[in-house]
Amino acid sequence: MPKSTTVTATEQGKDDDLQTTITPSVAPVTSAKLDNPAMRHGFFTRAGGVSTGLYTGLNTGLGSDDARDAVHENRRRIAAFLGLGPTAIAGCHQIHSPDVVTVTQGTDLQARPNADALVTAAPKIALSIQTADCGPVLFADQQAGIIGAAHAGWKGAVSGILENTIAAMQALGAKRKNIIAVLGPTISQANYEVGPEF
Repeated sequence: MPKSTTVTATEQGKDDDLQTTITPSVAPVTSAKLDNPAMRHGFFTRAGGVSTGLYTGLNTGLGSDDARDAVHENRRRIAAFLGLGPTAIAGCHQIHSPDVVTVTQGTDLQARPNADALVTAAPKIALSIQTADCGPVLFADQQAGIIGAAHAGWKGAVSGILENTIAAMQALGAKRKNIIAVLGPTISQANYEVGPEF
């Protein structure tokens, strides 16, 4: 079960007509490296959500068994924080792969293609990945207005998910020298046990 959601969006994507109240408790962790009013981002925790029981908090997992209304409200709260409409969040069905999806204006944002990263140059779209013990990585070429989000578990990391995300951004026009990458909050060694094979 994912414990955090990571999203990023471009300022061109900010919906100035959006009249949504932002719940004060929905406050993501952010990185100074990505501080730019033209590109909003956040590493969201469970804080500020409406889900209960096993999914208590800000569960945004469309594939979870959580109450659908709660998931949609949680996603609406994140979108509102980013200044976007409630359906402006693109995501994927994460499979621990090196696969990247390019999101365009024509992409069905409610679809969840099998992949572990998303990239876009399209305005008014937020990219979302979910993590529990894997690393959430956000990418931005702030000059080109191109963003990426990757779910970097060990299998995806070893098989090239980070490199593939950068390559997909470059295919959209990003320049490698301008891409900033930030690893978000993740599990620590003191809280994670693995076998000797690792």
